[in-house]
This record gives sequence, structure tokens and C-alpha cells, in this order.
Amino acid sequence: MEMRISSDPERFKRMTTDEIRSTFLVDNLFEPGVLKLIYSDVDRMILGSAVPVNGEKIKLDTPKELLCEFFTDRRELGVINIGPSGNVSVDNDEFNLDAKDVLYLGKGSRNIIFSSNDPSDPALFYLASYPAHAEYPTRLLKNADAVVLDYGSEAQANKRKINCYFTEQGLQSCQLCIGITDLAQGSVWNTMPAHLHPTRSEAYLYFNMDEDNVLFHIMGQPHETRHITVKNQQAVLSPSWSIHSGVATKSYSFLWAMGGEDKETLVIDKVNGFDIR
Repeated sequence: MEMRISSDPERFKRMTTDEIRSTFLVDNLFEPGVLKLIYSDVDRMILGSAVPVNGEKIKLDTPKELLCEFFTDRRELGVINIGPSGNVSVDNDEFNLDAKDVLYLGKGSRNIIFSSNDPSDPALFYLASYPAHAEYPTRLLKNADAVVLDYGSEAQANKRKINCYFTEQGLQSCQLCIGITDLAQGSVWNTMPAHLHPTRSEAYLYFNMDEDNVLFHIMGQPHETRHITVKNQQAVLSPSWSIHSGVATKSYSFLWAMGGEDKETLVIDKVNGFDIR
């Protein structure tokens, strides 16, 4: 498991482009046949991926750094498929995930195994996990059953649909919130006007991007921003002190995963666009 140590706002001001990318950008996800796990010291978030190929299965092993018997011994986990259909085996239960389906695994799930329905066209499982203090049942939420919210407009180039999975409108979880935002054709801005989550960290996974589509993820304190260039199926870790917004050369989708306090109210501090520098 790769360990990531974040920076504070003061150090962020002095970081080079390479330092910012190596700290906040996750650019090596979805490697065929490999389980990837990235541990962030911010809220002890773990992001990862599993891409089962050639008919083989991938077991969610327990990294030694967690110092526990199994991965969800003290954690909850969200599994989201952003590729062709695949299967997740959880103890004695089997769950089939099509594109944009989400599986919630509560604290206490022991044996977790990933497989693809078509070995030549593998599923792309994205993992998001936070510590959990309570147990909730494992449940599958199909994309068609997500709570969908419409935001933005064509005039502002930010018309989008927000699919809510683990939120106050969706499935019950301990602290993990997950959703997928799909931008309409011709819309390129996300999360603008920007905001802050004072007590919550977040990660953005960008996907459904063409090869020639380049995205600029904007982060930092409102008065001291930097950008990270992002390509398809790359993620950005966002600490609570940072805004998280983006603009690309074409439309795209992104998956957001959050953890921390204020799950029920999703408290945010709105940022005036004219105050961003």
C-alpha cells in the first residue's frame, strides 16, 4: 500500500509542480491484474482499484499498515465499477456491478474478492474507504436507483447530473459519502462556484474522458490556488482546507468520495468566485 502524507496550506504555497502532483495526484490506478491501494493521512482515507483480467480473481488483502485481521475490521468500503460488468464476492454473497453501480461494504465484511464477467473486457473497480465506528449492512445500489439532482446551465458551461449514492438522500453509511457527477455535452466546469468542506476530506476520480481531453483541477485555499493537469482515470486528493474545482477541454464524469464530520448536513463554506486568486 502506498502511503501519502499531505501538506498544510503554508507549505502548499511553496511547493513545485512535481511536489504538488506527487502529493495530491493519483495517476497510476487501474493496472490490469493488480490491486492498488493508496493511504492518505488526511482522515485516514484509502483509495484504490482492482482490475481482474484473464479469468483471474483479485482478493482484497489486508495491508500490514492497517494492523488488523481483515481490511474492513475497522473500516467501511465503497466499491464502484466504472467499466464493464464485474462481480464482487463478499463472504457468502455475490454482487454483480454494471457500469456506475456502487456496492457498500460495512464494517466487519471479511472475505472480499473481485472478478470480471468478461475476462477480455475487464471491470474497473474503484475503492474508497474510511474508518467506521458503526456497522451497516452490505448493500448494492444500481446506478438507475441513485438519487439524481440536476444542477447548472448551458449558459454557464456547467450543466450536470449528480448521482447520489451514500449521502443523506441515499444508502446509510457511517461517514463515507459517494456520488458521480456527469457533465452534459458541451459543459466543462465542475464545482464552480467553489466551496470548502471545513471538516471533510474528499477525492475526485475523473473518468469518461477522451484521450485528447485535458482537465485542470483547481485546488488550494481560495486566495492561493494552484492547478493540476489530469487525464482519464486519474484521481486528486483534496484536504479540507482546499477548494476542489475543475475545467476541461471536453465534458467528462467524476466520482467524488468524502469522509469526516457533518455527514448528515454536508456543511460547506461557499466561496465567492471574485475572491479566488
